[in-house]
Amino acid sequence: MEFSFWHWLAFGVFLLIVELLAPGMFFLWMAQAAAITGVLLFIFPGMGWEFQLTIFSVLSVVSIAVARRFFKSHPIESDQPLLNQRTAQYIGRVFTLDKPIVNGQGKIRVDDSTWKIRGEDCAAGTQVKVIAADSVVLIVKKA
Repeated sequence: MEFSFWHWLAFGVFLLIVELLAPGMFFLWMAQAAAITGVLLFIFPGMGWEFQLTIFSVLSVVSIAVARRFFKSHPIESDQPLLNQRTAQYIGRVFTLDKPIVNGQGKIRVDDSTWKIRGEDCAAGTQVKVIAADSVVLIVKKA
């Protein structure tokens, strides 16, 4: 079995395409390892395939471990940290009740959806402020 450096570079490109289709920053580091293996094979063309696979394997494991450690200590900061936490996005907002809160339970219209709410009993038309969220239930108090 004979690998040329082009095989490793093509494999690296393939891994980048896989990363695009299944994002998670896992295949990115393996693609980097494949590219480095290809460059090393270009510089040292006499390497056996066993040594090439060993280099690729070691570089893959090391680069994934280093990347995980780096991103754990330097997390990516977002300008919208609550993007996938819809209930947390509503904390602090004030709404007017369409229907009363009875026995501590009710519903509220938020934009284009209806949410269950929990709080002290209030009449319809009362303004309430969302103070917390419990799973998919918004916790409210009189504003």
